[in-house]
Amino acid sequence: MAFTLVAQPEPTTDAAPVRQRTSPLQLGRMSLAHFVMAVVAIASVFPIVWLFATAVAPAAAILTGDVFSGSPTLDNLRYVSEAIPLAQMMVNSFLMSVAITAAQLIVAVFASYGFAVFEFPGKKALYLLFIGSWLVPFQVTMIPNYVLIAQMGMLNSILGIIVPNLCSAFAVIMLRQHMRGIPRELLEASTIDGRSSWGTLWLVVVPNLKAALSSLAVILFISAWNEYLWPVLVMQQETSVIQVGIRSFLSAEGNNWGAVMAASGIACLPVFLLYVLLQRQVVDGFVRSGLK
Repeated sequence: MAFTLVAQPEPTTDAAPVRQRTSPLQLGRMSLAHFVMAVVAIASVFPIVWLFATAVAPAAAILTGDVFSGSPTLDNLRYVSEAIPLAQMMVNSFLMSVAITAAQLIVAVFASYGFAVFEFPGKKALYLLFIGSWLVPFQVTMIPNYVLIAQMGMLNSILGIIVPNLCSAFAVIMLRQHMRGIPRELLEASTIDGRSSWGTLWLVVVPNLKAALSSLAVILFISAWNEYLWPVLVMQQETSVIQVGIRSFLSAEGNNWGAVMAASGIACLPVFLLYVLLQRQVVDGFVRSGLK
C-alpha cells in the first residue's frame, strides 16, 4: 500500500484586513464635523482677506464698504510710507520683539529646569508666586515700572521696553510641563555619565525641547510684536514702533482706514513669515504638550 504525502497550505499571515463599512450615522457625524471646521476656517481667514483687500482698495470703495470692487491700487501703501517712518518703526519693533523673546526664553529655560528637576525648600510656594504673577494685570504694575524706567534713564529707548519684560510666567509654566515629561531615567543616566547640571540642561534637556521652544518662541514673539500700551508710554518720539504708527492714522478728525489697513498688513508679514518657517515645530510642540 502506497501513501502519498500532501503538503498542507500554510496559513497566510498577510491577509487583507476586513474593511468595516461606515454607518450612515458615523458618516453624518463626520460630514457635520467637516462642515463646522470649514465654517470656522472661513470665519478665521475672512478678516485677513478683508484686511489686505482694504489695504489695496481705492478710497471710494472703502467709503462704500465694497472693497472687492474696482481695481487694486498702491496709493494707501505709498501714503503710509510717506506719513510715518515705516522702515525705522518695523526695525524697532523687530529688535524689541526678538530681544524680549530671547530673554524670556532664556529665563524660562533656567527657571523651569529648576522647578522640574531640583528639590529645595519653598519650591511649591515659589512656583505659586510665579503663577500668581501671571494673573496680575499689566495695569497694576504699569506705573511702578514707568517710575523705575524713568529713574534708570531708559525713557525714549527700546531698552526701556525690554527690561520690564525680561521674564514671562507663562513661558516658565509651559516649559516646566514639558520638562516634567522628560523621563527621569534619562537625567539620571546623564549624571552617571559625569555631566553636571549645566551640561545635562544644554546637552540633554534642551535638545529634547526643540518643538516646545519653537512653539513658545512664536507665541512670545507675537505677544511682544503686538505690544502697544507700554511702548506708547516709554517711547515718546516719532520713530517708535509700528503699532504706534498704525494708531497715528486714527484721530478725532477722522479715520484713514485705507492707511490703517495698509500699515496693519505690513505689520502682519513678519509674524506670518515666522509662523510659516516654524509651522511644523509649532504643531509638534502643541501635540506633544498633551503626551506623557
